[in-house]
Amino acid sequence: MVADSEYQYDLLVIGAGSGGVRAARMAAATGANVAIVEDRYLGGTCVNVGCVPKKLYAYAAHFHDSFDDAAGFGWQLSEPATFDWATLRDNKTSEIKRLNNIYQRMLEGADVTLLSARGRLVDAHTVALEDENGVTHVSAKKILLATGGWPWVPDFPGNEHALDSNQVFDLDTFPKRFMVLGGGYIAVEFASIFNGLGSETHLIYRGDLFLKAFDHEVREFTRKEMDKKGVNLHFNANIERIEAIETGYNVHLTTGETLEVDAVLAATGRNANIQGLGLEELGIQLDGNGKILVNAHYETQLPSVLALGDLTAGPELTPVALAEAMQLVDYHFKDTTPTRLDYTTVPTAVFCQPNIGTVGLSEEGARQKFTNIRVYSTEFRAMKHTLSGSQERTLMKLIVDDATDIVVGAHMVGEEAGEIIQGIAIAVRAGLTKQDFDLTVGIHPTGAEEFVTMRTVTRH
Repeated sequence: MVADSEYQYDLLVIGAGSGGVRAARMAAATGANVAIVEDRYLGGTCVNVGCVPKKLYAYAAHFHDSFDDAAGFGWQLSEPATFDWATLRDNKTSEIKRLNNIYQRMLEGADVTLLSARGRLVDAHTVALEDENGVTHVSAKKILLATGGWPWVPDFPGNEHALDSNQVFDLDTFPKRFMVLGGGYIAVEFASIFNGLGSETHLIYRGDLFLKAFDHEVREFTRKEMDKKGVNLHFNANIERIEAIETGYNVHLTTGETLEVDAVLAATGRNANIQGLGLEELGIQLDGNGKILVNAHYETQLPSVLALGDLTAGPELTPVALAEAMQLVDYHFKDTTPTRLDYTTVPTAVFCQPNIGTVGLSEEGARQKFTNIRVYSTEFRAMKHTLSGSQERTLMKLIVDDATDIVVGAHMVGEEAGEIIQGIAIAVRAGLTKQDFDLTVGIHPTGAEEFVTMRTVTRH
């Protein structure tokens, strides 16, 4: 693509997270003149305060179980294992700095101009850049908004004492008594993480059961397993107020109960990070959830202004933002019309203990969509735990459209569920049938082979 001389840039990206960086690099590879604006950190939420540090902390939390499991296999620890928060926190910080540098080198290598400033839309082709030196203006043929999400904390007395999911990674001291407010995947993950690291952990959720967007059987199974591991679950409850006391915080619940803790995490969701972008002034519309409305080509009401990732209504997942960035570049800079991304077969994982992995429809969703379905499920104690002594159990589940025999959903709760479901997701995305699963030879002995050996229909 030949650069358009009418503007300073062919593409100006606001936000150097996963989606923004991918779009900038891929557009530059077509010959476009590209710049990216970032005022905080390279890599966005995922690298700095999201999936990367969270997964590192989840690994750390899992060692607690591993030490216990080892005894049944003949390993004896000479001294009780101890955990040092500062080591984990600081090693995590070093790794993130390394990744920040990698992102910078990738942008430089792609000839993308990095503008360290805060960007705000002025008109359909102009962005105001604000830094310590003042405000300047740059123009672009197309502007991509990729600023991601930002944590939201509910309004209640004392909410200033609550941490959000950006802050929880860098606590000065380890909280021996930890509370999480929320019922989404971030809340469930951090409850498992701090429980595994040794905190007395409480999860507070206003509903009957957490993870409301997931398969109900998966939710119930996860509740039982987290309860067995010692997470204190408080459903149909909410925080009424938090008050600081000399020894921590008194948290008053709507149930009348008061709990004393050292830290409270409000993992109550993330909103589109649109504050100060200038959307309202330009008439760029939002949906009922505060997300930017875009068409099939990621265009807002102003065709030159694009948006993707957590700013829009799709799943708030890094791989989704990456896939959207590739499609956006294909259409706007390669003049091709890519196949529309299939959001119904996007796999996801929850890195609680044990892990959850899922792809496709839940049982409830399948019953709404299809006239008849078959459900295959199995629950078992993994071979590993016959010697470890752990009572942890695994759940695996397949959902099949009875009319076509196509597997429309696959779910797992158990060790390495995310790793296993990633492979199963290919089969679900390809529309393979239950017979295809049945004809696939399993790897023995593994837990994953259960997905190709399930023959008994548990319910229709």
